[in-house]
Amino acid sequence: MTHAERSRVITVDPVVPTRATLRAAADTLRAGGVVALPTETFYGLAAAALDAGSVKRIFELKGRPEFKPLLVLVDSVSMAETVAHVNSTARDLMMRYWPGALTLVLPALASVPSIVTAGTGTLGVRLSPQPMARGVVELLGEPVTAPSANPNGLAPPTTAAGVLAYFPDGIDLVLDGGATPGGQPSTVLDLTVDPPRMLRQGAVLVRDVAPSPASIQPSRTSSR
Repeated sequence: MTHAERSRVITVDPVVPTRATLRAAADTLRAGGVVALPTETFYGLAAAALDAGSVKRIFELKGRPEFKPLLVLVDSVSMAETVAHVNSTARDLMMRYWPGALTLVLPALASVPSIVTAGTGTLGVRLSPQPMARGVVELLGEPVTAPSANPNGLAPPTTAAGVLAYFPDGIDLVLDGGATPGGQPSTVLDLTVDPPRMLRQGAVLVRDVAPSPASIQPSRTSSR
């Protein structure tokens, strides 16, 4: 898609999206495209997280500093384990709070492109309760990026119209699921340190986070 082309828009039921709609989004991502879709808070920008070229488009669209890592959406604990080291503390939190607005920062596997981790060797992962976002990840079969669909420093949009106002011609597909709730962004908890560190208090209040017996450190080779 060239920047002269307008974004394709599909109106969807955000609670019960059709398989055809989910397939259209997954096919767009598989082809290296960018999809704007509703999440449990704001509209996000999805790209195949293991495709460095697609991820680069997200940074360019948002004007996002290259030193800021992206979080990714997964559809299960097992998918999280394909991109990050998941220890017992992380697994316990996933079982208690997922699906939900809780992002866990974990050591990334070496297969994750360094542009996603911004060279930190760490990765934020979340399982969204929003059926559209989760369904797209399931059909793609791999994690997708999910930063809010706004230029860096501006307010995140809660409608497809807001997305298009920011990006009238830079996104391949916009899934219009109506207004999202907005509110607080996801809570971000860093599990690469022991005890875990709260990076952002958001929509989920995490209680009783026990330090892991042995903190997992990022691999020296991962994402560097």
